[in-house]
Amino acid sequence: MVSTRHSRPSPNRFSSFVTQFTPWALASAALLFCGPLSAQTLEDESVAWLQEFIQVDTINPPGNEYRAVDFYKAIFDAEGIEYETAESAPGRGNIWARLEGGDEPGLVLLQHTDVVPAEEEFWTIPPLSGEIRDGYILGRGTRDMKGLGILQLATFLSLHRSGIALNRDILFLATADEEAGGYFGVGWLIENRPEIFDGMGILLNEGGGGSRSEDGDIVFGVEVTQKVPVWLRLNAIDTPGHGSSPRTTSAVTRIVSALNLLLENPFPPRIIGPVNDYFSELAVDMSADWGPSYADIASAIRDPAFVERLHAARPGHNSLIRDTCSMTRMSGSSKINVIPPEAWAELDCRILPDKPAEQFIGELDELIGGTGVEIETIMAFTPAISETNTRLFAAIESVTQELHPSSRVLPSVSTGFTDIHFTRDFGIVSYGFNPLITDAGEHTGVHGNDEQVGEAAFRRAVGDYYAVIRNVVLD
Repeated sequence: MVSTRHSRPSPNRFSSFVTQFTPWALASAALLFCGPLSAQTLEDESVAWLQEFIQVDTINPPGNEYRAVDFYKAIFDAEGIEYETAESAPGRGNIWARLEGGDEPGLVLLQHTDVVPAEEEFWTIPPLSGEIRDGYILGRGTRDMKGLGILQLATFLSLHRSGIALNRDILFLATADEEAGGYFGVGWLIENRPEIFDGMGILLNEGGGGSRSEDGDIVFGVEVTQKVPVWLRLNAIDTPGHGSSPRTTSAVTRIVSALNLLLENPFPPRIIGPVNDYFSELAVDMSADWGPSYADIASAIRDPAFVERLHAARPGHNSLIRDTCSMTRMSGSSKINVIPPEAWAELDCRILPDKPAEQFIGELDELIGGTGVEIETIMAFTPAISETNTRLFAAIESVTQELHPSSRVLPSVSTGFTDIHFTRDFGIVSYGFNPLITDAGEHTGVHGNDEQVGEAAFRRAVGDYYAVIRNVVLD
């Protein structure tokens, strides 16, 4: 189902005023003079929008992202913004709106509106409350990713209200199903409504963010590539029987043998370009225990003792230097005294984006070939890396440096995956970036309990996000 709303933007008497300012002053003025609202009022609006958005139940499964579509429709109708919606399946809603500009490659502000489930008994508040407590906004989605979605909304509305001429189109796109793979969201839209992306050349989504160390140093990570998810099922078939009479082999022992080979043969470390750059930048702020190794990570991984220490102390960074497989699901007999005819195990593998999934699966098949286990591919994406020589990446660097002196920007590699893999495959240079700054040791609750974001940090991010986008869309 697709619907369209047509509204004529109202003129803005402040548009000629803001064009007289220098770049950063211009950004501040645009926030200050977006229609009748002040920057403070926009921050207040954004906090209220986030609280309301958290209360919109889009837990996936089942998703019901049409509720998020209704949330955004009400705002766009009130603002006089034309938009379109589409359901990829019953209840799986997607919505987009466009601000028209000049001929430069368009910019997409992409967000997903679904969130992961929350076990209420482990939370200190109802997960969909949006309550503000002790300076934090709490609720499922504050971090992943309704908070960033509201930052995108605030920027989109600020530019609309200002009436400033843009050098490119801006596409606001809120989609379904990212938490389950994105096939009812971005994946479906690219396949069924590719015209939405006509003229789009650059994109911002989730995947990066700001962090402040205990010493006060601020680093902004910008995700330029991500490990490629390769989800596999290992299947084994053998002769069934009674549990009292063990056989030489069984479906279960075949699976166990294959998994044991994986445990005993970790994938060898290797360094790709973006990982090398990331580790080199991290080395700047590190102690002597880690800094020299991070500065020359390609040499450091030749030392088995360093690799073992990295794995034990910093598993996230260890995941960036090698392919990995996590054993997550298994099944054998339905009865304790029955040797089953079939058994299976599932692997969440993540590979570095320097080779195709088919090659990795072939290497894995060779490793476990003697066990009689067959590999079934559940899901495998294609690798892609976004270049950094764009105006958007330069804007992130220059604006964050201006707003947060002495801060640094690091191109980063994500061990997880987002909808960006769809848009990179579609030829759009895509980054994961969020200007929100998280302090060292701060509880975030992403995919966990009491997910939260600091209200002051969120308010600051409203203006910071706008400043980055302004730098890209205004000449």
